[in-house]
Amino acid sequence: MMNPVNSFEIKACALIVQMDGQPSAINLRELRDRSEHCSAESIYHHFCETQLRPTFDDPEFTNDFATWAYRVIRDDILAERLGIIDPSACGSVEELRAVLHDTIEDRLAEIDHISMAEPGHGFYFMRSSMLCFDTEMTLDKPEDVMWALRRMTRPSVYYHFVETRTKIGNRNSDILSWLRTGGTVGESLADAFERVDFQHYTLRALRQELLHRAHRILGEGATEV
Repeated sequence: MMNPVNSFEIKACALIVQMDGQPSAINLRELRDRSEHCSAESIYHHFCETQLRPTFDDPEFTNDFATWAYRVIRDDILAERLGIIDPSACGSVEELRAVLHDTIEDRLAEIDHISMAEPGHGFYFMRSSMLCFDTEMTLDKPEDVMWALRRMTRPSVYYHFVETRTKIGNRNSDILSWLRTGGTVGESLADAFERVDFQHYTLRALRQELLHRAHRILGEGATEV
């Protein structure tokens, strides 16, 4: 059975979040206008890094724009449209920004009344920096992914199965690329993991789905070391 030449190092990460410098938006027009001028890092943060932030409940949507539309201005139609935007399908953050702008613009053309956010519930534009660090966990062969998934923290799951796939312009997930060097088993695992639509999972649910798919390929004997 073929194994990768090099071991794979499991990483973890943390976000340092700060204000982006834009005024908050209290209605849909302001959201459209502010999102045109906020930084690219802010667009990326609100679309792609939301899963890593701690939350007390499972969000209805996985990007902040959709969540704000749903919870604050009570526009279910807009929330659904924003919620299905796929950042990984865009070739750049500016392309993603354009999709966001067009979605909001289309909705503005449909409605007669502009809802206002309650005081303190405006959309606050944030951005973040990511810190990445070692966990001292390594994979030596594809079969190790089962026990690793059982032990990986949420930040590790995010970094290897979300961040490296949603990074705009990057179509290669590091752990999937490594698995593909591990023969038939590695290819099967990588294919199974790649088909997971991670946008619709919390990190806890994503881990369980990845474990389920790994178990189907590796069987009972690989569940523990």
